[in-house]
Amino acid sequence: MTAFTLQPFASPHPDITISGTLDRNGEQLAIAYTVSGHLEQVRIPSPSLSPTRQYNLWEATCLEFFLGLPNQPHYWEFNLSPAGDWNVFHLEDYRQNLREALAVDAVSLQVASDASRLTLSLRFNLADLMAPSQPLEVGICAVIQSAQGQLSYWALTHPGSEADFHRRESFILQI
Repeated sequence: MTAFTLQPFASPHPDITISGTLDRNGEQLAIAYTVSGHLEQVRIPSPSLSPTRQYNLWEATCLEFFLGLPNQPHYWEFNLSPAGDWNVFHLEDYRQNLREALAVDAVSLQVASDASRLTLSLRFNLADLMAPSQPLEVGICAVIQSAQGQLSYWALTHPGSEADFHRRESFILQI
């Protein structure tokens, strides 16, 4: 199991901490996020009665991660809303040919929150996307919408002059 903490790209941003764990066990990949601190400063979408695959989740509070294969240009983007909505995309190269990864037809998100903590966890089968024995490069990130509507960008690292989760240099975890 690998623990992580995300860093904000720039100020201003809500007074929160985003941490979590990533675990790979055979064909299963599990990721868990914890957003803690002053959640009154964060706009958290209300739980969906019937969560579905949706586009543009990154336009509001959204927890994300990226999976890439070493020495391969293609990668996958996972968008997870605290409302329970989600999407998985496949890209051929840096921001090229974005399309839904239809091999993943459902995900099981577990979301819980109280006044000072939001937790979101996902477990899924890697075999839906790739040979599960392949090594992976992982980038973990989040878009956080403040109570006033501004977006802040959080990641393991920010290798460029602008926040850009698609940069392969930001896929720094090896599993």
